[in-house]
Parts: sequence; structure tokens; C-alpha cells
Amino acid sequence: MRSSFAANGIALILVAAVGFLAAPRHRGVRQLPAGVVEIHSEIAVDRDTELRGAPSGTVLHLAADFNGRAAIVVRGNNVTLRDFAVDGNRTALEVRAGLPPSGTPFAGVIRSNGVFAQRVTGLTIERAAFRNIAGFAVLVSQAHSVEIRRVTVADSGSRNQLGRNNATGGILLEEGTTDFRVTDCELTNVRGDGIWTHSIYASPRDARGEIALNRLRSIARDAIQVGHATAITVSGNSGEHIGFPATEVDIENGATPVAIDTAGNVDQSTYEENRFEDIDGKCIDLDGFHDGEVRANRCVNHAGYASYPFGHYGIVFNDSNFDVRSRNIRLTDNLIDGTLFGGIFVIGSGHTIARNRLLSLNASHCNENTAHFGCHDIASDPEILEAGIYLGRSAIHKAPASHNLIRDNLVTGYKMQSRCILAAPGVNASADTIAGNVCRDQ
Repeated sequence: MRSSFAANGIALILVAAVGFLAAPRHRGVRQLPAGVVEIHSEIAVDRDTELRGAPSGTVLHLAADFNGRAAIVVRGNNVTLRDFAVDGNRTALEVRAGLPPSGTPFAGVIRSNGVFAQRVTGLTIERAAFRNIAGFAVLVSQAHSVEIRRVTVADSGSRNQLGRNNATGGILLEEGTTDFRVTDCELTNVRGDGIWTHSIYASPRDARGEIALNRLRSIARDAIQVGHATAITVSGNSGEHIGFPATEVDIENGATPVAIDTAGNVDQSTYEENRFEDIDGKCIDLDGFHDGEVRANRCVNHAGYASYPFGHYGIVFNDSNFDVRSRNIRLTDNLIDGTLFGGIFVIGSGHTIARNRLLSLNASHCNENTAHFGCHDIASDPEILEAGIYLGRSAIHKAPASHNLIRDNLVTGYKMQSRCILAAPGVNASADTIAGNVCRDQ
């Protein structure tokens, strides 16, 4: 046997694949052979086709000399892929490389993926298992009406020259993909981002998507990232050990792990009722997020601060995209428990920050504990690491926290009674409405 998919109930029986690969393309149902199918090049699927595994199980195993974009390449509209597995032979096919240059989509660079689809409409992938994939388990680019459900991904993704993750391994929808759903999937031991959207600056944004009810475990980058997108719902997802193993975190390139990350320009979106545990990084990063809602999410760290070398704030507002201002975010009813530093870093205006529970903050005991984790005075923001809620300034737009409503939050942790809500130098806390917050030492 070349790999073990027994947990998925898929039998492994080595079979010859020559007849299948030479078969002519046709419309209708196309069934893969049973057992392990050794492939050396892409399997193309054209329009109006359902490609499915054999009833007794099919595993597509990428040979050591595999040359192609993916095990399966979708070339037409109205395609369904179901009930098969892909073993990507990552040990033989991993390419040590960093992220593509800025302005270059992943679709033109990353090879040895599980499934690749570009410029198609009407794609469904269901009940498929991906393991040991060197590239992405699923890479969808410039597509529309995409459904990915009940997919499993394990032990996938490659590294850069330093042995850190290079963002590969998970499920990526990029370059203006619209009207998509990724639901009820399970991802384990993925080196890069788990499930994410991405578009380069000059491309259309991904739009009208849902990422829901997925389970993610041991993800070395971001569990979920919404990048350069609009009208995205991220709900009911759960995960644990985000930012693990620490040896694969791409810290040299500033890729602090995040349970739910944001990048680019993201609006009209909702992050709600997601639950994550043991995050070696941030719970939620709102870099580029505006005019949206973040509600009833939960992030809890159970271990001591020494277990989270890349630990951070719980929730961070930011606006590093030059076109975006941090504004009009409703951040309500979230639970943050056990951060290395503070609870919420705030910039921008028009936000409502209410009824959040920020517990056991500043586990590293900044600024007193200067011997660990960079916990020391920062000249420009001397109190930034020790505050419960910090009213800061943005680096790009110089937009301080102002005209925000901050009320009825519970804040506990190291010296939180005196350091509950602090403002950066030059930021006037009286420009915000602050009322009804409860602050306690712990």
C-alpha cells in the first residue's frame, strides 16, 4: 500500500491505470478505476461531467515524476467531483519556495495540487479526501458558483527555503471567484492557510461566499482568511492548535498565525459564532475589514504563556490597504480568554465595541516581564502591550481611534483594573464614548 486512507473507508488495491488515462473524453458520468491509480500527468475533466470514484474506493496517487497543475484539472462548466481520494506524494513533489511575487496569482505558479479549476462556472466537489498534497488541496481561480463540501485535507502544504510554511496545503478560492460555499470540511496538519480567499490588488474581489461549519486542527498559518473580498460569511467554524507547529510558522515574513484573518479590502461581511482554542497568534485580525460585523466568536487559550511564542492581541483592527479605512465595525458578544498581550487593538471610527468578554489578558505580564516575548517598552507606544483595550493609531492612514462606542465590556487580567482602556500618545480617549465597562485584576 502506498498510503493509508482506511480511516475514510477507502480500500487500497493497486491497479493498472493505463486504460483509464487513455480513455476518450466524454460527457455524462465518468467513473474512476478502483484501488490505487498511479498518475504521471493531469486528469482533465471537461464540461457537463460527473467524475466519481469507484464504489469500492479510488485513490489517485501522484507519481514521483508527476508533471501537472493538479491530479484533476477542471476545464469546463457544470462539473461534479465526488467520492475519491488523492495522495499527493508530498515527500517526492514538494518544492521549497516562498510565496509568489506580489501581483502574481497562485494559479499560475503552484503545481502538484489536488484539484485545479480556472474560469469555470458550476463546480461541485464533495466527499473527497486529500492527503500529502505538495500544493493546494483545492485551488479555484476566477470561477463562479462553486460548492465544496464534506472534503477532508490532511498533512499537506510545502515549505520555503527556511523550512517555514509558504501558505500552501489548504483550500484556496482566488482572483474574483464568486458565489461559493465551503462547508462541513475537515482540515488537519496543514502547513499554510486552511480555507481562504485571495485576489491580487488589481483583480476583482471574491464575492458572495460562505465558509461555514468547517473543522480545522494544527494549522501553521491562518485557519481561515478572507482576503480582498466582499459579502463573505464566516460562521460556525471551529478549530484548535492554530500556529502549530511553531517551527513551521513563517515568522520571518511577518505571517503571525490567526484563527480568522483579513487582508486587502473586505466589506459587507460577517464573522460569527466561530470557536477556536489554543492559538499561537491572534484570534481575529481585521486588517482591511470595514462596514461589517464580528459577533459571538470565541477564542480560548488553555496553556500558560510559554506555550504561545507568537502570541499576540486577541482582536486587532488595521488598515494596511491604501484604499481602506477601518470604519463601521460592529464587534459584539465575543469571548477572548488568555491572550499573551491585550484584548482589542482599535483604530478608526464608527465602531461599536460592546458586550465582549476579555478575560485573563496579558498573560505575559507586560511591561514588567521584560525577559520574555519582546515584552518591553516601545518608545512610540509604551503602553500598547499592557492594555486591555488599546486606542491606537494606524500606520498607513494615521487614523486614530475616535467616535467609537465602547461599552459594557468585561475586561480581566494582569493589572486590568488600572490598565483596562488606554490610549496611544496623541490619541484623545474622550473622542470615543466609553461607558459601562467592568475592569478587574486577575
